[in-house]
Amino acid sequence: MTHNKNASSSNVSLTSGWLLLLGALTGLAPLSIDMYLPGFPEIEKSLLAHAGSAELTLASYFIGLAIGQLFYGPLSDRFGRRLPLMVGLVIYIAASIGCAFTGSIHELIAWRFLQALGGCAGMVVTMAIIRDRCNANDTARALSMLMLVMGLAPIIAPLVGGWIVTVFDWRVLFLTLAVAGSAGLIAVYFQLEETHDTRHEPPLVLTHVLRNYSRLLTDRSFLGYTLSGGLARAGMFAYIAGSPFVFIEYYQIPTQHYGWIFAANAAGLILFSQINAWRLKQHDATVLLSRALWLPGGIGLILLGLSLSGHITLPLLLLGIFGFVASIGYIGPNSSAATLATHGQQAGTASALMGSLQFCLATLAGGSVNMLHDGTTFPMAMVMAGCGMGALLIHRLIIKRPLSQRK
Repeated sequence: MTHNKNASSSNVSLTSGWLLLLGALTGLAPLSIDMYLPGFPEIEKSLLAHAGSAELTLASYFIGLAIGQLFYGPLSDRFGRRLPLMVGLVIYIAASIGCAFTGSIHELIAWRFLQALGGCAGMVVTMAIIRDRCNANDTARALSMLMLVMGLAPIIAPLVGGWIVTVFDWRVLFLTLAVAGSAGLIAVYFQLEETHDTRHEPPLVLTHVLRNYSRLLTDRSFLGYTLSGGLARAGMFAYIAGSPFVFIEYYQIPTQHYGWIFAANAAGLILFSQINAWRLKQHDATVLLSRALWLPGGIGLILLGLSLSGHITLPLLLLGIFGFVASIGYIGPNSSAATLATHGQQAGTASALMGSLQFCLATLAGGSVNMLHDGTTFPMAMVMAGCGMGALLIHRLIIKRPLSQRK
C-alpha cells in the first residue's frame, strides 16, 4: 500500500493502469444505474408495486448522489483522497446487499439512496485526483480517455443486467454490484496512491465549508460551465429514465435486447470522447465545448418535433438519441475541466459541488419524465429538448469568453 505523496505536479504520465482504476471507480455509480434498468418491470411485479414506481428508486439514487458528493468533497480536501473513498465504498457495499434483500419498493427506494451516498465517493474523489495531477487541458484529455474505460459500463451493464434478470432474479443484480464494490475497495487499498498533501490543510470547520461553497456559487465561470454541462447530461438521464418504458413497453423490444440500444449509444459516447481527446491537442477545451453544445439542443428539438407530429419511428428515435448521447463525449470532459480549471487547491470541494448540482438537474430531468408519463415518447423527448436548449442558452448567457488554458 502506498502512502501520502505531494500531488501538485502536473502533466504527469497518464498511465493505462492509473486510468483503468480511476475509470472503474468513477463508473461504479453509473454501473448501479445501467445494470438494473432492464429489471424495472420485474422489480415492480416482485414487490407488488404500481407501474412506474421503480423509477422512484432511480430518482432516490440521483438524490443520494447529489447530497453525498457535498460531503466527500471537503473531506477529501482535508483528509486526502484515499480515506473518504474507502469509507464510501464500504457504505456502497452494505447498501447493495440491503437492496438485494429488500422486502418492499419503499425499502428499495431507501437502500438505493444509501447506495448512492456510498457510490458517489468515486465520482468526486477521482475527479479531484485528476485535477491534482493535471492542468486544464490535460484534465479534459484525461477525462476523455477515462470515458473509454467508463464507457464500458453502459455497454456491458444493461446486457449483463438483462441476462441476469432473464436467467436468475433481479436481486442477483445488487449482489453483483456488491461484489464489484468489494473489488474496488481492495484495489483502492492496495493500489491507489495519495495525491493530495494534507499537511497544510486547515481544520475542517462547517462555517469554512459553507463559505467555500458560497464562493463557488457566486463564481460566474464555475456556474456557467457547471450548469451548461449539467443540463446536457440531464438530457441524457431523461433518456435513461424514460427508455425502459419507451423501448420495452412502447416499441415492444425484448428485455434481453434492450441492452444493445444502451451499448450502441455508449459506443457513440466513447467515440466522441476519443475524438475530443485528439482535438484537445490543437484546441482549447472551452472552444470545443461551445461548439459541441449545439448538438444536444438541435437534436432535442428535432426529437420533440417528431414526437409531437406522431411520426417518430423507432429508427429516427434511435438515431436522434445516439447523436444526443454521443455529444456528451465532447461536452462532459470539457465542461468539467473548465469548471475545475481555477480551483486546483480545492479540487475536492469544487468537484463535489459541480457533481451535486449536476445530479440535482439529472434528478429533476428523470422525475419530470416520470411525472409527464402519458404512454408515448413525448415526455422523454420534451425533457431532452428542454435540457439541450437550456445548456446552450446558459452557456451563451453566462460564459462571455472562453477561459485561457490554465497551467
